[in-house]
Amino acid sequence: MDKRPQPALKPTDPATLVVAGLAAAAVAWLLISNLYQDLPPMIWPPVIIIAGVAAFEAVAARNLWNRIQRRGRAPARRGAAAAPEPLEPLVVARFAVLAKASSLGGAILAGFYAGFVPWLAVESGRLREASSDLPPTIGGLVASAALIAAALWLERACRIPEPPEEKSDPNHHAQ
Repeated sequence: MDKRPQPALKPTDPATLVVAGLAAAAVAWLLISNLYQDLPPMIWPPVIIIAGVAAFEAVAARNLWNRIQRRGRAPARRGAAAAPEPLEPLVVARFAVLAKASSLGGAILAGFYAGFVPWLAVESGRLREASSDLPPTIGGLVASAALIAAALWLERACRIPEPPEEKSDPNHHAQ
């Protein structure tokens, strides 16, 4: 019998995401409060990319969930779609790794944007640049939060369901 530990991919620990986000927020706060004039302006393209990745992962999560959780039932009515083909385990593993990486990346990005928002909000009345940086920063925070949610949903969709329990029939006797 092989006693080596088997590889396992454990669910993302929320504490890891919180710590990563808080660390990124602290770094962002230090950067913006000391070096704002040297930082490039906040722009919309990264926000759009983050939101696009979040949308992709949300769609992938829904599709993956439907395919993994399929019940193997025949179509209920004529012309209904047949149950989807099972997925290759390696595809599911790749999606799980993507989800774990995206949730951590999203937490870091959310922390980064969250570290900028308060400073920009306070300074937007005084500095024109801060006023123009605030909307994409808030958009980045929202898109990053959406990425975290979509990644956690995708990770959850990758879980293999427990086999259904056999319902025991009291009138059925084993022969």
